[in-house]
Amino acid sequence: MRVAVLGAKVIGATLGRKWVKAGHSVMFGVRNVTHPDVQSLVRDLGGNTSAGTVAEAITFGEVVLFAIPGPAMEETIRTYSSLLRGKIVIDAANKVGTPVMNSLSEFSRYAPEAIAYRAFNSLGWENFEQPRFGDDIADLFYCGPAGTTQATIETMIHDIGLRPIRVGDLNQAATVDAVAGLWFALAFGQKKGRHLAFKVLTRQAS
Repeated sequence: MRVAVLGAKVIGATLGRKWVKAGHSVMFGVRNVTHPDVQSLVRDLGGNTSAGTVAEAITFGEVVLFAIPGPAMEETIRTYSSLLRGKIVIDAANKVGTPVMNSLSEFSRYAPEAIAYRAFNSLGWENFEQPRFGDDIADLFYCGPAGTTQATIETMIHDIGLRPIRVGDLNQAATVDAVAGLWFALAFGQKKGRHLAFKVLTRQAS
């Protein structure tokens, strides 16, 4: 699968690295393609990896991950709205300190023909790099449409090494964001550290 990763900082780089190892082709969309960190990342990841402008990456990708700073989301979505038509887009950015952390309303407003999901926003990058806790793997909560594209998203999550837990359609975005709030409260507020994740446990009725 062709994956556009917008942003090559720690979240984008970690997810991109895992997807390359899983056999996907990844293009990082960045403002400065010649930046030494970007070039080093591309060299390290090898032949299935490239870097380009944001427009080039979106055009390349079947799936587009937004791993850019939250304050930049609206302008980016608006600027490249026509290129997002028909793409599977993943909103992984948190607009921390605002009433709504996600940018799904901006996708709906500027790129209504994109197929949007909210995912990869509720855990620290450490849990993407090391998703296993002993014999258990961490769960990743996400929301978005059911159907064919859901299978694509769940493949992307599995390829990171996480177990996907769909909370529901996009009307459950606040629930997914609440998980992110819980992660922040425990990791930082309670000083439990960033390598902290969640697991859904169920018991079959006897």
